[in-house]
Amino acid sequence: MSGAHSGPTGFIDAIEETLIALILGLMTALTFANVIARFVFNSNILWALEATVFLFAWLVLLGASYAVKKHSHLGVDAIVNMLAPGPRRLVGLFAAACCLVFSLLLLKGAYDYWAVFADLPPTSGRWFPTGFNTSARSQSFYEVQDVPMVGAFRFLEEMINYGDAYEKLPKVVPYVVLPVSMLLLVVRFAQATMRILHGQADRLVASHEVEDELDAVRAQHREQD
Repeated sequence: MSGAHSGPTGFIDAIEETLIALILGLMTALTFANVIARFVFNSNILWALEATVFLFAWLVLLGASYAVKKHSHLGVDAIVNMLAPGPRRLVGLFAAACCLVFSLLLLKGAYDYWAVFADLPPTSGRWFPTGFNTSARSQSFYEVQDVPMVGAFRFLEEMINYGDAYEKLPKVVPYVVLPVSMLLLVVRFAQATMRILHGQADRLVASHEVEDELDAVRAQHREQD
């Protein structure tokens, strides 16, 4: 295997890209199937809308961390470009540190929200974890509204629901994307910070719209010459 998908990094990129494409494809297929069921067969896939909403949430949350990795987020760098290389790097480090702290706060909040559905203790502390709140009430019995229980997740009934059967999909399944995506976001911002520290970059993201405009202007000038 060579090119963009060579090595472990390329393999991970392929997995992430495939997962995002699969989620987008499932959203499209569910929406199309529900339209056909409604207008052709005068029926309705009751759980299709809720499943599509969950899939869209997965797409956005996983895509956010992937976009950080690929430098696909838009940024305004007009002022940064006016700075000398040294100050520009310091500004980049400050921005990366702010994003890293913010993503850590998101990770704590995401885990605390999901933990009660997984019969796990959320963390204590208002801003940063100071331990675990073992007195928190478990909400592992909470189910989604419409999506039926999937056989592959029946093991959760014994693991977190004390043997009680689920009729609908437990919330712990779709909501697991919250801590997973926020952990990925922390990793991506940590990697971006290390790139700036090692001199491989001087900012988190660039204003790609401006770059596209500059490329278009350069191409136009070459044609005129």
